[in-house]
Amino acid sequence: MSDIEDVFGGSAEETKPETEAKPDADAESKTSVVTEHTEEVIPGETEKMVTETIDEDGDVVEETTEVTRKTVKRTMKITETSATTKTTTLTTPAKLYGKDLSEYDDVDVESLLAQLSPEEITILAKEVDPDDNFLPPDQRCGYECTKEATGPLNRKQLIEHINKQAIETPDEPEFEPFVQGKVRGKKWVPPPRDAREIEAEEQIAIDMGEEYEHALNDATQEEIIDLAAILGFHSMMNQDQYHASLLNKGQPVGLGWDGITKSTQQKLFPMDPPNSTDVEESIKRVKDDDSKLIDLNLNNIKNISDEKLEQLFAALPQNEHLEVLSLTNVGLTDKTALLLAEAIEKSKTLRVLNVETNFISPPVIVKLVQALLKCHTIEEFRASNQRSAVLGNKIEMEITDLVEKNSSLLRLGLHLEFNDARHRVAAHLQRNIDRIGRQRRMGHLSRNYTIGVWQ
Repeated sequence: MSDIEDVFGGSAEETKPETEAKPDADAESKTSVVTEHTEEVIPGETEKMVTETIDEDGDVVEETTEVTRKTVKRTMKITETSATTKTTTLTTPAKLYGKDLSEYDDVDVESLLAQLSPEEITILAKEVDPDDNFLPPDQRCGYECTKEATGPLNRKQLIEHINKQAIETPDEPEFEPFVQGKVRGKKWVPPPRDAREIEAEEQIAIDMGEEYEHALNDATQEEIIDLAAILGFHSMMNQDQYHASLLNKGQPVGLGWDGITKSTQQKLFPMDPPNSTDVEESIKRVKDDDSKLIDLNLNNIKNISDEKLEQLFAALPQNEHLEVLSLTNVGLTDKTALLLAEAIEKSKTLRVLNVETNFISPPVIVKLVQALLKCHTIEEFRASNQRSAVLGNKIEMEITDLVEKNSSLLRLGLHLEFNDARHRVAAHLQRNIDRIGRQRRMGHLSRNYTIGVWQ
């Protein structure tokens, strides 16, 4: 009887396992099982069951059965002590040339290498790859060039020697002479096509009607090329034919379906003459507030000194007629640009300011845009293509906030990289344009109404 059967049988006694594992020489095992068994009987309820049966005489007989149920509660406690086993695993030691690697631990490698001759060391080096990245490739590879250097490398002479050697080397003789028209080897024959594919191709037919078929049969090649261009078959023609068909210029002479488009000759435009504006005379006219000086263009004049620019910017606040100032590619720096920002804050008539292609840093561009808030006359400001090609997110957000506060700016020439800044600036400028347009239309209508009433 097993342990579990003893426990449920009601006997409380110490038992031993039926099978015991024999410990190894290097293992210790100890197992003990202590079992406690307790039973508790709980009285239950008595139930009566009445059944009716019919006897042999046909009378009904009632039978009453009493059933008493008892509940037996059993408690079992098992205590076990696990065994400890030591296992020793023996592995086969690695060997080199029939000997264990442990035997080579005490070998002095340096003394062995000192006993080898140069030839033996060379043979050993060819069999062993050092796998060291610090060694040059010629010492790692197995090939060794024992020839002495003939001198420094002369590339031209080396190429001439290779060509001469190739010419002087005779060709390998042919085992069978070449005969024109004679086929050697097997000729490639395409595999037969599937009958279903051939039938499918034959069934594909477009019935265009007699009128269209007659028109296409009588059409010239130029007319078919025009039709292909209209239908958008770009792969059937070259660029000259396609553009000639769209512009209705007529097809180029000598170009058919196999025509080759040649490169179009570049149109030569004369160079723009240098800016001949007299800088000193222009500065004098700005100081004198010349009524005829409305547009001042100093673009591409690179020899303007900082002193002249300072004089020009100092005269701007007192001028009441200058409306357009262009300073593109004149070498503006942060120092002079800050003076320009102070000048446009006090300007009364300036409408357009262009300072593109200079050396203004992004923070100073922010200063210029900030100065536009105090000058309510400037409608267009351009400052792109500076030394710093990318303004950065922080600078662009600052410029966007300043532009949204400006109610008179209509056009802004700056390259904004982030979509949020571009969309916000474009939306605000469009609102300014719409508002000013409505104000001008209302002013024009009110002026006409006043004139009509006066008349």
